Formats: sequence, structure tokens, C-alpha cells
Amino acid sequence: MKLIVVSGGVISGVGKGIATASIGKILQEYGFSVTAVKIDPYLNYDAGTLRPTEHGEVWVTDDGGEIDQDLGNYERFLGFQISRRNNITTGQVYKEIIDKERRGEFLGQTISPFPFIPNEIKSRVKECARRPDGGEYDFVIVEIGGTIGDYENAPFLFAMKSFEIELGKDSVTNMLVSYLPVPPNVGEMKTKPTQQAIRMLNEHGIFPDFVLCRSTEPLDDVRKKKIETYANIPSDHIISAPDIKSVYRVPLNFESQNLGYKLMKLMNVMPRATPDWSKWKELVENIENPSRSVKVAMVGKYVSTGNFNLSDSYISINSALSHAGANLGVGIDIDWIDSGKFDNGGSDVLDGYDGVIIPGGFGGSGVEGKINSIRHARENGTPFLGLCYGMQLAIIEFARNVCGMEGAHTTEVDPQARYPVIDVLPSQKAILKNKEYGGTMRLGAYAAVLEKSKVLDAYSSGRMKTDMKIAGLIRKSSPFRLGILNEGEPFVLERHRHRYEVAPKFIDALKKGGLVFPGFHRRDDGANLMEFIELPEHPFFVATQAHPEFKSRLDDTAPLFLEFVRACVD
Repeated sequence: MKLIVVSGGVISGVGKGIATASIGKILQEYGFSVTAVKIDPYLNYDAGTLRPTEHGEVWVTDDGGEIDQDLGNYERFLGFQISRRNNITTGQVYKEIIDKERRGEFLGQTISPFPFIPNEIKSRVKECARRPDGGEYDFVIVEIGGTIGDYENAPFLFAMKSFEIELGKDSVTNMLVSYLPVPPNVGEMKTKPTQQAIRMLNEHGIFPDFVLCRSTEPLDDVRKKKIETYANIPSDHIISAPDIKSVYRVPLNFESQNLGYKLMKLMNVMPRATPDWSKWKELVENIENPSRSVKVAMVGKYVSTGNFNLSDSYISINSALSHAGANLGVGIDIDWIDSGKFDNGGSDVLDGYDGVIIPGGFGGSGVEGKINSIRHARENGTPFLGLCYGMQLAIIEFARNVCGMEGAHTTEVDPQARYPVIDVLPSQKAILKNKEYGGTMRLGAYAAVLEKSKVLDAYSSGRMKTDMKIAGLIRKSSPFRLGILNEGEPFVLERHRHRYEVAPKFIDALKKGGLVFPGFHRRDDGANLMEFIELPEHPFFVATQAHPEFKSRLDDTAPLFLEFVRACVD
């Protein structure tokens, strides 16, 4: 395998994940098979118990992994599903070493951090290099989280250096993504922080082959010469990576500087295909220069930290909206609104929006504000899309205000609710009782059988499946939870992350009130779990228990988002 290591200097959150995904996309265009690995140096086993405001969105994989949001960037750019194994944390590595020691697998050796920890890291990277068909990816791109100066990154850098010895220098390339600030009081781009990052990387025995220079402005020749002198690398390996309108332009920007050819030359490989960026460029142009635009209110909980608003908490939803807009030639203006502002009313502010989205979440904070927002969208004919918790709250709103179930709620918020229309699965109650929260929800991809509806029409564009032979292959070779499927039934596969479900005993009453349940997962024990709701007479009122945003791509938009944006335009 060929290994590309992407590390960061100066500050985190500067765009290593987008750079990693873009490099992978470029190599794919040249005909190579590529996968990507994200290393997170924190001691958490995975991202499942981290607050979105602490570490961004929790990304869910088909095989039920709760992992770092950068794997979402990888999937959106590379266009295929990546396993949970492609996210490596310090917690996972140490736990595996300790478990092996407890089982006596080290035969009485003294276990020290070096070389046991780097060896475990290398073993996991090699595992990620294996394709599902048993072959090996041509390129494995490893992104190391945090910055070079973080103490906790030392074992990972040591392991990457070790790969140079094992695979040979022409099989390992090191890329440093570094930020070049332009202080307002100086008015000049400063290279000193990048010089310091290079120095710290050198202290680990690693010398960058490329420096990707992030800044608000393009890199000029003066700054490039300074970095060239300090890093001791050719100036044409110093790549300008300025802020741009759309992250999907990043691979095009890199290719304008011939990064793909430079990489292949350095790693002694020849291109296997001629890149065709025409469709990608067209979609990026649609994002950057739309013919018209719509305003969407994202009414959520994880939108602020201190004095700052966050978009990373819902990055996949933002991306799915962007994909839909690109394919329709429509710009999406998103306002992130703290649902707590509507707890006591005031949802009239939503009159100025073309659509409303209620994303996923947990707990009671801001719930009444979300419910008031849903009621406003339902009563005013505003296109509405509810995701996971958004669907559960839409059912609560409908039960209260249409079906007359005063006090209807979810037992997650009100365990003594008069009408517990949303309740925890019996299988989950013991888990909650024992406070086992990590990796214990309904996680990963589940099949949903669809009936005639707007939801079915939306998925008929290509995501829907009916062939039992396909289902059989999926059942044998993938992590999907298919449940019971009958011959000829249309079904779709979406990812989940939740514990609470629609309580079966209230479904008939909700249906009599006019709510339609057009899709459900039929469990192996025959029980049906409701997966979608819609209001047929409403311009667009759809919600799902799943997270369809996790499977949206620039050139393969999530159907519900496409139809939601189409309804916003209408």
C-alpha cells in the first residue's frame, strides 16, 4: 500500500478532514482505489458520548459506529461507505492492549507504551487497508487529529514514522496542513507559526513532503519562498489552500496546482485514468452561483458554545441541503436557531422562512421550542423535514394539537406522561438502568419497507430496492439490519441513532387523526418500528426516525432532502 499521512500545525479545525477527503477524491479520479482513516488522540473509545458542541457532529456508519465527523467528509467525497474501524482513538488502542495483556496473549512480557502502542496503531491501519473483496487499497490516507504540538499525538507520529522504514520512503508521503494568519493590526500574512509547526514535526523525525497552507487569502510567492527555505522542500510542493465558498471546490483548487501529478511522481506511480471533473465542476458552480435561493430555519439545540454559534453540530444536514441545492440550482441560506428561544412562543419569526428542519438531539432542553416550531410549520403550510428526534417531536405535536392527547410526550423527557406516544424499546430499558450509554442505541443501517406515499415517490428515483436477491446478498455481506422482507416489497436503507420509538398502542389513534406512517422496519420477531410519517394534504410535511443526511453525496443527493428543497422552492 501507499500511505499518505496528513497532520496539522498551529491550530485544530483548520480543514485537515476536507484536505484528506480532497486528496482521496483526486487519486480516485486518476483511477486508484483509496480509503481514509481518522486518528483521534482522545481517550474516549468513540465519539458516541461526546457532546456535539465539544467535538462536532457524531457520524454514524452503516455498521453502527459512532465516530468522528471527518469520516462523513471522507464518505461524501469518496462516494462509498466506510467502516467504523477507520476511526482509531487512543482509548481503543489502550483498551485492546490491556485486554490482550489480561488474556495472557503477551506471554508474560512487560508491556510498555513503546513499541506495543505504535504496533497496535500500525496493525489497525493495515486492517483498514484491506478491501471488502480481500484485496488492498492502492492508497491509505491517514489523518492525525489535533496538532503536531499535542503530547497525545506522539505514539501516532511514531507509528507513522515506523511505516517509512517498513514500506520505504517512496511509499509514505507526509502532508502538513498549517494555518497562516493575517493579523488585522499587521495586514500581512505571517509564516512563523507554520515554521514552528514544521520544526515540531521534524522533532518526531518526520519531514513534510507537502505543506498545505490554509489562510483567508491565497499564498503569495514571498510567503512561499520563506516556507521553502525553512521546510527545505521544493516551492511547488507548497500548496495554497485559501478560504473558498464551497468545500467541494478544494479538490479543484488542489488540481489547479497539479497536486495529483506531484503526489504520483513523488510516490513513483503512474496515473491509471484521465480525470473527468465536468459533473463535479457543474455542481460546485451551482452551489457558488445559484439562479435563486431559499431560506431554511434549522431549529436545534446544539447551535452555540459561549458567545459563538456552531454549524459543525449539524454538518451532515448542512451538506445534504447543499447537495440538494446544487442539483436543483438553488442556493440554501441556513439560519441556525436555538430552539430554546421558542419554548414560550415566538415561533412567528419562522414566517420569513421557506422551510423548517428539526434535527436530531437528546434530552428535554429546547423541546417545547421545537414542538412550537413544528406546529407553526404544520399550520402554515411551510415545508417541514424532521430527523430522528424531529420525527418523535412531530408525533408529539400532532398528538397534542390534532388528536386531543393533552400532555402527550416522550418518556425520555416526561417518564410519567399521560400519553407516552414516544417510548423506549423494552430491550433498551435494562441498558438505561445500568447506565450503559456508549454504543448501545439502535445504531447503523436498517431497512424500512415503504408503502404508497410521498416518501415512496421520493425514494423511487434510485435509492429504493425490491429485489430479494439483492436483499440476500446484503444480508450475507453487510452490516445492514434488514429484518423481515417479503418478495416485491420496496425498501430503503438508512442509518439510525436513537433509543426511543413510536409507541405501538397510539399508532391507530394517530392514523385516525390523519397522520400517515408510510414506512416501517419489520423486526425479526415480527414487530413493526415506525420509520416515516407524512401529512398527505400538506405541501411537504415529512419526518423520519433515520438520519438520511448521512448517506447524501454531492452527486447522489438524499431523496428526502431533494424533495424538501424542491418544496421550499415551490
